[in-house]
Amino acid sequence: MVGGGGSSRGHRVFSDHNNNNTKAGAFNKLNKSPFDDSHISSGAANTFLPLMDTDPDPDPSFFEPASTSPFTKSPWSSHLNSDPLPSATDGSSFLPNILMGSLVREEGHIYSLAASGDLLYTGSDSKNIRVWKNHKEFSGFKSNSGLVKSIVIGGGKIFTGHQDGKVRVWKVSSRDPSVHKRVGTLPTLSDYIKCSMKPSNYVEGRRRRNLWIKHFDAISSLSLSEDQSFLYSASWDKTFKVWRVSDSKCLESIQAHDDAVNTLVSSIDGLVYTGSADGSVKVWRRELQGKGTKHFFSQTLVKQECAVTALAVNDDATFVYCGSSDGVVNFWEREKSLSHGGALRGHKLAILCLATAGRLLLSGSADMGICVWQRTASEHSCLSVLTGHTGPVKCLAAEKDSEAGESERRWIVYSGSLDKSVKMWRVSEQPPAVVQSPPSFLTDSSPTAGLLVNAPSFVIREQ
Repeated sequence: MVGGGGSSRGHRVFSDHNNNNTKAGAFNKLNKSPFDDSHISSGAANTFLPLMDTDPDPDPSFFEPASTSPFTKSPWSSHLNSDPLPSATDGSSFLPNILMGSLVREEGHIYSLAASGDLLYTGSDSKNIRVWKNHKEFSGFKSNSGLVKSIVIGGGKIFTGHQDGKVRVWKVSSRDPSVHKRVGTLPTLSDYIKCSMKPSNYVEGRRRRNLWIKHFDAISSLSLSEDQSFLYSASWDKTFKVWRVSDSKCLESIQAHDDAVNTLVSSIDGLVYTGSADGSVKVWRRELQGKGTKHFFSQTLVKQECAVTALAVNDDATFVYCGSSDGVVNFWEREKSLSHGGALRGHKLAILCLATAGRLLLSGSADMGICVWQRTASEHSCLSVLTGHTGPVKCLAAEKDSEAGESERRWIVYSGSLDKSVKMWRVSEQPPAVVQSPPSFLTDSSPTAGLLVNAPSFVIREQ
């Protein structure tokens, strides 16, 4: 299952009217970190539109010298906690939720990730996408843009969404599973040229007229339809686009919101949900139209002051979750005509990513914590809080634990952070049996409250 990757935008994740919100305003200031993507200004949007898409093949020598970061000078350093993680003292004791280890490569801050079987793909603000296997670096490939904001995997392809407004498509070589080749860029060069011939294919942008098939601002989120026939891309240009996977053709471009679309997710029932910096979550339905399909607006779930930063839908599409810049997770129940089910308050700062795993909901935040929520028939409860990151948790993904027994419901959760690390957690749907105290993250305690004891850890560092 792919979760959460890159579901918030940088310095523009909050629209101007959110400055009245204390928490949102505080995070907006923190987002001007030297290692965030906040240096991309709105005035640079026209640089995302070359006259022709001549995106060359990536350099095969994707490994580059490690880059340094002014991490200690960042405003995020004020949230650092110097207390070390407790180590395991009794190897015989089993905790349902533990930190299994960390993957660290000193080259960039993690903005997106996706898990597929025994492979983990990570995207950062460097030009490289890393592939990890068995806790070791397995492979990698290089894009020409830089910040990799979203990754989804399906149909034997890897789709990556980038800061330059392009979606790049990759495939694993049939001869060598460690080699990834770029097989396309969306929109394709041929469609770009054909579309540019007709004046009616141009739409008004902020500074110039743009082709409707091309995003003219950063890609914020990607999602595949349940049958992997359609790829959805959301962008800060206020639109989301629908691509046919079989031939990479752009089928629709929908002006969805009044501000940047920060997050998008499709569900198995043919619905698409979009969340925006304008504070709204909208629902779109896919319908057959002759030989093709069209997407129509269905309803608005919420319109609020603070920005919507993350969305998630559980496997059977019965619950829709929305994370916001005020640190609250709201949810709606599909079986009750998408009526509002409640609000989960477990974070102090903005929600940056959400992911579902069975009956669990995982929420990652700028406060550096990950709340593990369990859904029962009547309510949601916080089982634990995973702590250990020293930067905002930017992306989440979950896969079933292959070592779990038939009766166990256990997951491997990956969390990517602006501390440059990816952490791996074993998370169970059963409440933790051994903790020093119940998770106190819901109160006004420090961000490291609720830390699980006896959590072994290891770090892999690539220089």
